[in-house]
Amino acid sequence: MIADRPIIGIAFMLGFCVFAPMGDAAAKSIALATPLLVLLLARYLVQWLLPLPLILFSGRDMKMTRKMVRIILARSVVHIAGVAVMFTAYRYLPLADALAIAFVYPFIMLVMGRFFLGEQVGVRRLGACTVGFLGTLLIIQPSFAAVGAPALLPLLVAFLFAFLVLLTRQIAKDYDPVCLQSASGFASALILLAAWAATRHLQIFDLQFIIPTADQARTLILVGIFGTLAHLGMTYAVRFAPSATLAPMQYVELPVATALGWMIFNELPNGLAALGILITILSGLAVIYFEHQALTRTAPG
Repeated sequence: MIADRPIIGIAFMLGFCVFAPMGDAAAKSIALATPLLVLLLARYLVQWLLPLPLILFSGRDMKMTRKMVRIILARSVVHIAGVAVMFTAYRYLPLADALAIAFVYPFIMLVMGRFFLGEQVGVRRLGACTVGFLGTLLIIQPSFAAVGAPALLPLLVAFLFAFLVLLTRQIAKDYDPVCLQSASGFASALILLAAWAATRHLQIFDLQFIIPTADQARTLILVGIFGTLAHLGMTYAVRFAPSATLAPMQYVELPVATALGWMIFNELPNGLAALGILITILSGLAVIYFEHQALTRTAPG
């Protein structure tokens, strides 16, 4: 077992917060014209293949116990569901809006970490989460009345992603994160192919296997690369830090998504949104400061 090193975990989570919105933006750009099956299959095939050279050349051991196999399969199902729902939400909602609504998930993760993993949830961490969430309300003021039923989709993503992080926490300390990415990508691709084989007669657009154009193929590869890097960052993050520590840091993803939405989709934040971005960043920095103070107090000598 690897001991917790919160600062390292936070650094990897920051990497996740950069790469995840980049992958989401790439997916959003072709979400309407590409079947969901093709989006997901490309995403997981790249996740399977991209780490393989590193695994082979570094001699990493991909052997796993039956418990690990069960957790990987469970993670794959949860992750497929979460990504599928979020990619669907991007067809109806701006990038930052969808993420802002989904960001009830850190509260869910804090509660699940406390009751399922016995992790300690301090007042300062909870306070940072609360401040960060208030920042998200200023970045994008999500109105369920304005966007209708699709606004409920990111709420489902919030529950699924919180569960995914906790499942990852169960295996991340005992299995190499690079091998975990490849194994998860392979398992997810097999699950998707089985789902396609079982449903291809239904003639539903999102379940069809349509060969992408050259431009779509390049974008799909980017979706896979950014998604793999993000997932790897998250896996390393939970390997080194408890979910309660990492939860507030997730809010850094929102300013990144807002910036990408502005640059790519012309979704320009207003003055309140700019204030929310500042509050979100400061709440994340507060977590880093609290962790540094805690490490200083517990350091020997």
